[in-house]
Amino acid sequence: MMSLRQAKSKLSTLKDDPGNEVKLKIYALFKQATQGPCNAPKPGMLDFVNKAKWDAWKSLGSISQDEARQKYCDLIGSLVEEETGSSAQVSAQPAGSGATYETLLVTKEDDITTIKLNRPAKKNAITTEMYNEIIAALEQAATDDSVITVVTGAGDFYCSGNDLTNFTKIPENGVEEMARRGADLLRKYVNAYIDFPKPLVAVVNGPAVGVSVTVLGLFDLVYATERATFHTPFSQLGQSAEGCSSYTFPKLMGAAKASEMLLFNKKLTAVQACELGLVTEVFPDSSFQSEVWTRLKAYAKLPRNSLALSKQLIRSVEKERLHAVNDAEVERLMERWMSDECFNAVMSFFQAKAKL
Repeated sequence: MMSLRQAKSKLSTLKDDPGNEVKLKIYALFKQATQGPCNAPKPGMLDFVNKAKWDAWKSLGSISQDEARQKYCDLIGSLVEEETGSSAQVSAQPAGSGATYETLLVTKEDDITTIKLNRPAKKNAITTEMYNEIIAALEQAATDDSVITVVTGAGDFYCSGNDLTNFTKIPENGVEEMARRGADLLRKYVNAYIDFPKPLVAVVNGPAVGVSVTVLGLFDLVYATERATFHTPFSQLGQSAEGCSSYTFPKLMGAAKASEMLLFNKKLTAVQACELGLVTEVFPDSSFQSEVWTRLKAYAKLPRNSLALSKQLIRSVEKERLHAVNDAEVERLMERWMSDECFNAVMSFFQAKAKL
């Protein structure tokens, strides 16, 4: 049987981040195995990380140190096994470029640059690293010789939105610094879509949540499989809309329908999203990939400059306004992230998910 020390050294060999839920469980089991039941004072509400850790440890109750040690070793063992058994995630070497990506597959073929979100085991949830990589991939695609750029997801999900572990990594100088960094990154991320000079197409291969839905209003075409759903549960998490959706959604679908989504967390089917103008066209799941790619390959044969310049004409009317909307949304979110209301909502979400 693996000892605690062996398990701990195996933990440091993991390449993939196992996610916050699992890390909290690992932390709690280690504390229980080495120190017994939780005896630490409860941290303050605004100390996100330590509060989450304390809750995880406390929730183990009075299980014995031996049992905790066994569970800790089993959990690490299964993570190591899972990782060595499934090395299906590959870093793609983009054509004609030295850049490689950890969280994306970026390929260029038939005059189409494809940016594929590549964390299928995590439903393509966007980490801080992934935000930076998508910005870099969009910058690269803006200047390469492709005609159109496609964003899609690996696996069954298009994207499950923000990886909520982004909210638990608090820098030493506190929540305010975390909110400021998050705001700067989000502003830059949305700007990359606003300023993108070529036709941009979303190939929505499954459910889409949060920021992956809100930026769709900045795409030129959105093709969805019939099993895709579109969900923006911001108020549920004490947050507010981003991706320019506070402007693009009412413009596309009317104020009442936009409010249902952005304020009241209504989840849309692909067909509903298409009827409201968020999605361009819906395809049967069985023929989705073949129909969409046949069409995109035909579009990519159109004259490159004509497409890019026409897109820029359409966008130029709105560009200044979109940047102003992005700034306003980011300011509001920064305030939200620093609020007790948001903190409590995110924590309730974790506690509902983590059956520790």
